[in-house]
Amino acid sequence: MKRIAVMLPMLGEEEAEAATAAIRSGWVAQGPRVAEFERKFAAAVGAEHGIALSSCTTALHLALIAVGAGPGDEVIVPSLSFIATANSARYVGATPVFADVDIATGNLTVETIDAVRTERTRAIVVVHQGGTPADVRALREAADRWGIALIEDAACAAGATAYGRPVGAGSLISAWSFHPRKVITTGEGGMLTTDNAEWATRLRRLREHGMNMSAADREASTQPVLEAYLETGFNYRMTDIQAAIGLVQLDRLAGLVAQRRELAARYHELLADLDGATPVRDPAYGQSNFQSFWVLLDSDFGVERNEVLSVLADNGVSARRGIMAAHLEPAYTGPAYVDAPAAPLPVTERLTRDSLILPLHHALTEADQDHVVAVLRKAAGR
Repeated sequence: MKRIAVMLPMLGEEEAEAATAAIRSGWVAQGPRVAEFERKFAAAVGAEHGIALSSCTTALHLALIAVGAGPGDEVIVPSLSFIATANSARYVGATPVFADVDIATGNLTVETIDAVRTERTRAIVVVHQGGTPADVRALREAADRWGIALIEDAACAAGATAYGRPVGAGSLISAWSFHPRKVITTGEGGMLTTDNAEWATRLRRLREHGMNMSAADREASTQPVLEAYLETGFNYRMTDIQAAIGLVQLDRLAGLVAQRRELAARYHELLADLDGATPVRDPAYGQSNFQSFWVLLDSDFGVERNEVLSVLADNGVSARRGIMAAHLEPAYTGPAYVDAPAAPLPVTERLTRDSLILPLHHALTEADQDHVVAVLRKAAGR
């Protein structure tokens, strides 16, 4: 039986040739290709500066350092996100505080944030969930009014738009992922984008052990270099091999997003008359890149989500549960978190319990989509 993958990276000969060229150049660590990737990615998302990193998780960590979050502070995050979003607050000694999300987009709103905001709130991390943009206009205005830093976790959002601009444009600071499950990939890898030149300088230093000059600058010097380490830093660098792949992937971004949006539109047509199954859609203010295509099941569907996943698997379809809820994981339910602020999260719990992610990627055919939806109907007894 053919198995239909839930997600696949688009990697071809161009990526292989680019990686090979980087290896043959003799410069495989952070170097000129990383710098080029930073410039081109920042330009693509409408930001002044890009800081390439080893992952989106390390990007979130450095973003919180940039805004000054630390012990005694609270950082508002969605529980409905990969656990790295919440963990990043812990990395700086702050307390992650979970806010609920909008049921249609899976994203934080001004109202859900305000419900858990306190005088100790230092930062908000809003996630553009599954590539569906959050309402950045409303969120940025509220954050400015409250005097709280707004960090955008855009891990899944490359190529998505909000209010006619790329996600990332006008952001205080945004974190990005190039994991293979994202629309474009470097294998592992991440990026920070910001318009703040001082932050960009410091963040580049922090990713390289706090050193006052990069390894590339040291190598380029014709005189002996005695570097200095200005503050405690980290080893969060991206390699030139990864960046070489990223540059090819970035050229593919617009085409990949257009294809994903076409596939999503076809799913919407196929699912239009399937009662009890509500697929994710564009919000009124923007367009998703459909990094994930999720469907929310309700009582009219007649079958619980986990049973649907089993039926799909038995019929050759690799689907996934909906986005995880960090507050239900042992890391956030044990003694270490018992005294943290808490609020009811009914929408989060509904979405993580009753939604599933359907296959969507560049290799998905119309026949594959027909089969996926036919198996969904079979699971529902229709």
